[in-house]
Amino acid sequence: MNTFTDRLDGAWEWWSAAVEEAQEGRWVRSAVERQVLADITAATNALHGGRMSPFTEDPWHVRLGRIANWAGVLRLAARAGGWELRPVIGQRITHPAGMAELLSGIYAVGEQGETWMKQLLGGAGTPPEREIAKAEAFLTGPGSVEDLQLFFYD
Repeated sequence: MNTFTDRLDGAWEWWSAAVEEAQEGRWVRSAVERQVLADITAATNALHGGRMSPFTEDPWHVRLGRIANWAGVLRLAARAGGWELRPVIGQRITHPAGMAELLSGIYAVGEQGETWMKQLLGGAGTPPEREIAKAEAFLTGPGSVEDLQLFFYD
């Protein structure tokens, strides 16, 4: 059984591999890739007002919705760019890592948000607070996906 920890570890690994490839000059983003990342940033604005995660003062549906929104945005981005989103849990990263690996890593967390939201709306209750906080920290705040543009030098 795959756990949230497995998913988050895979997400960080794939995200980090793509960023490292870019920083080492093995992946130079195309104009399309730069624009897609700018569009993802615009579409996933967490609207947290500069607050740091975890967003414990926000209702559950807002917190989970913020995470789940990433999944839909990333599916659209992948389709638009012709990249395939792949599962990251227990999978090896192909090198050089690039846009598909970056999007797949981030998608893993958004997809978990969709699962949590379905469970919440279906009456299964809320997921563990610690897991929500980790997902929020992956997506927002210093050193997170929210700061993704800062990691590229092209």
